[in-house]
Amino acid sequence: MLKKLPKLLVILLGCLLIINLIQAYFTELIYDEAYYWHYAQNLDWGYFDHPPMVAFLIKISSFFFDGELGVRFVSCLLSIGTVLILWFLVDNPKKKEHVLPFFLFSFSLTLLNAYGFFTLPDTPLVFFTCVFLLVYKQFIKSPNYYLAFFLGIIIAALMYSKYHAFLVVFFIILSNLKLALNKYAWVAVAVALLCYSPHFLWLYEHDFVSIKYHIYERPNGAYHFEKYTLGFFVNLVAILGFTFPWVYKALYKTKSKDLFTKALLYLTYGFILFFFISSFNRRIQTQWVIIISIPLFLIAYNYMLTNKNALKWIYRAAILNCIILLVLRVGLIYKPLFPIYYETHGNKFWVSNLKTQIGDMPVVFENSYRYAPMYAFYSGSKTFSLNNIYYRQNQFTIDSSESKVQHQKIAYVSKYLTKGELKYNRINGTVVYGNFINNFESYRKLKCSIKEDVTTLDTTREVTLQVYNPYDTAVALKKLKFSVAYLDAYKKVKDLLPITPKVLHENTLTLKPKDTTNFKIHLPASKMDTPSYFKISISENGLLSGLNGSNIKLN
Repeated sequence: MLKKLPKLLVILLGCLLIINLIQAYFTELIYDEAYYWHYAQNLDWGYFDHPPMVAFLIKISSFFFDGELGVRFVSCLLSIGTVLILWFLVDNPKKKEHVLPFFLFSFSLTLLNAYGFFTLPDTPLVFFTCVFLLVYKQFIKSPNYYLAFFLGIIIAALMYSKYHAFLVVFFIILSNLKLALNKYAWVAVAVALLCYSPHFLWLYEHDFVSIKYHIYERPNGAYHFEKYTLGFFVNLVAILGFTFPWVYKALYKTKSKDLFTKALLYLTYGFILFFFISSFNRRIQTQWVIIISIPLFLIAYNYMLTNKNALKWIYRAAILNCIILLVLRVGLIYKPLFPIYYETHGNKFWVSNLKTQIGDMPVVFENSYRYAPMYAFYSGSKTFSLNNIYYRQNQFTIDSSESKVQHQKIAYVSKYLTKGELKYNRINGTVVYGNFINNFESYRKLKCSIKEDVTTLDTTREVTLQVYNPYDTAVALKKLKFSVAYLDAYKKVKDLLPITPKVLHENTLTLKPKDTTNFKIHLPASKMDTPSYFKISISENGLLSGLNGSNIKLN
């Protein structure tokens, strides 16, 4: 198959690989990449925010290179693989006459371009979606056990990349309901479930923390048409750049002449409809709809091969996209060329600024799963994100990072500080302050729950507070202060009130290790008129209250 590739395409892909490798080497990490690099320091079958594929890719990259390229190397390879598979997915023999339009059109797709060198969960998601479509295309022509087995592995790889890969599989099945009667399709499902079972087990062992967070705990905001729904439509344009009018025209003109084309249409319209409906509930991030870049490219390129006018205009628009993207890519490295300050600018600067003041001392960042791994990556020092009640849970909530900074002298950095024993500057002009703590001690893994069902705020009712201590040592109660946080309908903390739990046994002075201690409490009256949720929070050693309890809904 590779021998039949046009020479021009091979040359162009070789040049693209070199460009992406150079870009990956010289571009500083963005914060999400640093966070996923933190994942990769301890490989597991799952992580708080995502399945483990992105960490696996980074780990493999680190075997070949250090630094930024040690995070992005495999992504550079996958991006070339994505373009190759797109080529194989086009059946029209005229494609060999239009290699340059094919290449420029694929390079012009904004997020496919960016994920040519960035390492994010969407990078493997895009690649495995292409592989899935290629195998599925053969499967619907001649299903057999070999293809079914391979299809099952690819489905699992998709799901290991990102949770909403489920939508890819769902809309493909919806486009071909006869799969429900196909024994080979059920073999694929069985293989996929078997391959994915380690992640199911990880979720079970971690009390489904990822699912609970994404469905129940994640803060939201009031509906805003411009930010939510209009922003969603802007994203549909942004992923295509200047090619969007002709690409969406091609989508409109394309009919489901066969099962594979029908699959592409269902995948595109399905994603658009799903996230359009979702836009009435939350802001849709651009990368959430990246998957439609794949079917839209295939639909539009096939349309180009049969419509000279579309070929001419998409080709011209793609060239304009490519020029802009190339300038922006240089701007990711050379800040003056980029129109705004971006995450790839100045991370080495601020890390060096802080490290020169504290040396190899561990750093605890208040509420920053972004800055903590970025500092660790560029400094080589131990870090921890201390998440408080006003922030969100993340990988630092569940991994062992807290234990690595316990009872050590640390630099404590927080945006809540307006002065401190140390300060450093970020390249965007922000001044950040910090203090030294000689013997840092936190207990962010303490878990609080209410034994009884509480659906209304009754300040006269006594309820049972259960506190589980997962640590190997006892925790002295005198080090802890308890609070009740009241949240609005969008799960944002609006009121934090102290409470004094009543011990059930007078001699209870500690929370015993690996044990649950029961207390009696009264929920205090809230300053809010009608709080929608509440949760119990614990402050230790004078630190801001942590994320110790789940949101409990009030009617």
